[in-house]
Amino acid sequence: MGRVQNKVILLTGGAMGLGKAGATRLVEEGARIIITDHNAEAGSKTAKELGENAEYLEQDVTNPERWVEVIAYVEEKYGRLDVLINNAAVTVYGSIADVSYEDFRRCFNVDVDSIFLGCKTALPLMAKTGGAMINLSSAAAVSASAELAAYNAAKAAIPMLTKSIALYCAREKNGIRVNAVLPGAILTPNVQSVADGTSDPEATLKSFAAGQPVGHLGEPDDIAHLLVYLASDESKFATGAGFAVDGGLSI
Repeated sequence: MGRVQNKVILLTGGAMGLGKAGATRLVEEGARIIITDHNAEAGSKTAKELGENAEYLEQDVTNPERWVEVIAYVEEKYGRLDVLINNAAVTVYGSIADVSYEDFRRCFNVDVDSIFLGCKTALPLMAKTGGAMINLSSAAAVSASAELAAYNAAKAAIPMLTKSIALYCAREKNGIRVNAVLPGAILTPNVQSVADGTSDPEATLKSFAAGQPVGHLGEPDDIAHLLVYLASDESKFATGAGFAVDGGLSI
């Protein structure tokens, strides 16, 4: 216990799924968590469940002005930001023939632009004390599907953006480490919603499970444990890396 004791952590998309699981574990390990999400009802509920060391801020992660407001709030209240976890994302299902340009752009806007905005806006504050940026990518960044044209492309952009930011921070000697996490198919509300959007949700989930060499879907805590490691000082020599937790999907 106490692996991230007293660290101030901002986690986007924290209302449900991987974000909620990560926030839960981080609070258990002593962190002060600010979760953001566009879903005010679910975000407020999660923060309440997590107790006095968690709070919720409503945020559209694609809005640059809101990012400025959120980081300013954190600086005013806490004076520092130790960890930024860019978790907010959407999954857009569809082949190149089926997906609309609007949905393609929406996928990049939420999954990639938000990480650019988050890292860029938080950088000046985090550079004062050093810390860790953690960007959620996906095994879909390296394992393509004909039905995930937008999602594959967006998630593939994140590890390279992460490397670029990591090299900048290393060059500037500002003490910020930047890493990416590449989950496989994890049974979250997001994955369930993708399945529900197909003609046979049960068959879709079974196909997701079969796609992992281990033969089953992952659980949110499989990712939460890694987030604790990357947020803690235990990972002080790790930067610019992509950590796959995918049941062997990327092998």
